[in-house]
Amino acid sequence: MTDVHSAAFTLARRGLDLRFRSAVLARRDWVTDAYVRVRVEGDDLRGFASLGCDDHMRLFFPGGPVDTVEQMRAAPSREYTPLAWGEGWLDVEFAIHGAEGERGVAAEWAASAPLGAPVGVGGPRGSMVLEGTPDAWFLAGDETAVPAMRRFAASMPADAVGTVLIEVPDAAHELTIDAPAGVSVSYVHRGDAVGGTALVARLDAMDAADRPGRDVFAFIAAEQAVVRPGRALAVERWGLDPARIVVKGYWKRGDAAFHAPH
Repeated sequence: MTDVHSAAFTLARRGLDLRFRSAVLARRDWVTDAYVRVRVEGDDLRGFASLGCDDHMRLFFPGGPVDTVEQMRAAPSREYTPLAWGEGWLDVEFAIHGAEGERGVAAEWAASAPLGAPVGVGGPRGSMVLEGTPDAWFLAGDETAVPAMRRFAASMPADAVGTVLIEVPDAAHELTIDAPAGVSVSYVHRGDAVGGTALVARLDAMDAADRPGRDVFAFIAAEQAVVRPGRALAVERWGLDPARIVVKGYWKRGDAAFHAPH
């Protein structure tokens, strides 16, 4: 049975003016050998806004110089979560898999495009905003969900309690998330297993005793296969209100163009 005893927080949709912006690659910082943070810059990014921690924007990756917005919009594109931004700049993080020349278009651009390479930024078109304060937090995801989890963790009050689970290959690829002292951050190592499977196994093994608090906000995102076990844990075993959780596939094995539902 779903527990709807409290409304300490809600998830509300907020619209944004859908804008298309042009920028260039300005900086690249490797967090691990398989995860990179890039900064793009440009006057078009002034006024950029992202209200929700789980927002999606579409990045466009042309193979060379472009002369028109139409050419930029025709380039291959993928969806990412904005990590941080200011007047004229935007930071985005990318998980990098495979050797050079074997990666997808976005990962190849993030890993090896020369500084100054053009990029288009579309959106976000809207946000799902967490309003109020949960009694506890539960964040779980693989590398692709780390930017959203970083943003959720940064939004937590200092006295927050909860659990963060991050799936990565091994200890050398652990990605730090700064959370309040009452929020435990731990890692699920998948080794050579395919992405998402280790996190699914961990979620399947959790029960009511693992619920981190009474009125919990849950965010669970990884490969599409995480959706069913994630909802089974949050809704069926923990009794959370399905209207006040986020469980989604951020990517789908074998489908490079897959995008997460907004």
